[in-house]
Amino acid sequence: MGAVPKKKISRRRRGNRRSHQALKPTGLVECPQCHEKRLPHRVCPHCGTYRGIQVTKPKES
Repeated sequence: MGAVPKKKISRRRRGNRRSHQALKPTGLVECPQCHEKRLPHRVCPHCGTYRGIQVTKPKES
């Protein structure tokens, strides 16, 4: 037989425990070349540059 809780966990205590599990918005930064939003430390999917260097071909739009 496994462990069984002695008392019911209240909604407040359960909610306080789960308060850190919420999803957070992604932190987007502006590309210095094309000024589109992109993820930090990654190649820009719009213009294909990373730290001022052309790395990939730009995506066709």
